[in-house]
Amino acid sequence: MSFNTFGHLFRITTWGESHGPALGVVVDGCPPGITLTPEIIQRDLDRRKPGQSKFTTQRREDDAVKILSGVFEDERTGGPRTTGTPISLMIENTDQRSKDYGDIRDKYRPGHADFTYDQKYGIRDYRGGGRTSARETAARVAAGAVARQVLEGVTIRASLVQVGPHKIDYVNFDWSQVDQNPFFCADAKAAAFWADYLDGIRRDGNSVGAVIEVVAEGVPAGWGAPIYGKLSADLASAMMSINAVKAVEIGDGFDAAALTGVENADQMRAGEGGPHFLSNHAGGILGGISNGDPIVCRFAVKPTSSIITPRQTVTTANEDADIVTKGRHDPCVGIRAVPVGEAMMALVLADHMLRHRGQTGRNGAVGFERN
Repeated sequence: MSFNTFGHLFRITTWGESHGPALGVVVDGCPPGITLTPEIIQRDLDRRKPGQSKFTTQRREDDAVKILSGVFEDERTGGPRTTGTPISLMIENTDQRSKDYGDIRDKYRPGHADFTYDQKYGIRDYRGGGRTSARETAARVAAGAVARQVLEGVTIRASLVQVGPHKIDYVNFDWSQVDQNPFFCADAKAAAFWADYLDGIRRDGNSVGAVIEVVAEGVPAGWGAPIYGKLSADLASAMMSINAVKAVEIGDGFDAAALTGVENADQMRAGEGGPHFLSNHAGGILGGISNGDPIVCRFAVKPTSSIITPRQTVTTANEDADIVTKGRHDPCVGIRAVPVGEAMMALVLADHMLRHRGQTGRNGAVGFERN
């Protein structure tokens, strides 16, 4: 088994490689009657696609999605609607330059999955990394767009909040700024600083990591399960499955270790629509179950391992060598991970919505609805 499937009731299986003819995803478990068009999916894909600024890889891909199955339109449906059968989505690769990788076909890139992939399978696609390439995330974003259509009333947004050692100032946080700069950053001042900072990193032939914050609002209390079906655990698994991610935190995350019990506990008061919390250190999840507050998840992305700065490595024949990775790569792969994080949040929440409905017969909590 190669474990290319994610989810339980709302399941996706991605396929394809970085330098193959196409890549795509099969979405299974999507409820019938959901409006779905290529344009709906394309909106999210256009935010992830490469070549949109000098701060991302200059590979030029339209990432035009094709819906191959699972959608039907006639006079009765009143528009393209999902049928409840598997939805197959395909994105063609049109700008591969496999020759760029000829010099490293027998060398392992330090910090990359080249070595471990070869050790596991005994064969690897050195052209861009094959299945280990971040190109695979285009399929996830397409699937995430389907999940968003299922999640009526839920808003999912993400922002880059750190590039290298440089963090945003939450005093300046404004969601309306996210699509106004090439970094998907809610702090316009930080984005302006990062432009000069990353320009220098790019010119030096180097790369840096980043932190992305994903927030889901409108999720009712009750999604998740207390032991092996924790919403927080599935979110952590989803974000850790994204290429180059090395850490995930929910709510205050690692900072919670420095708090006292008094500081960390989200105190509660009675409200018109039911209980509400006075803070959100928990990130919207308690005991693995959503509490009705915004779900806050952050993940850290390591620096891009494909860089032109010479480094020491070994060959597939176990000989010492130096390596320079040519081709077109992101100086900060975290930038394009912003829409990917949104997609993975959507996939997890759609799955948990259906699991909650299947177990309880409801979409939300018992006794009251959250405002």
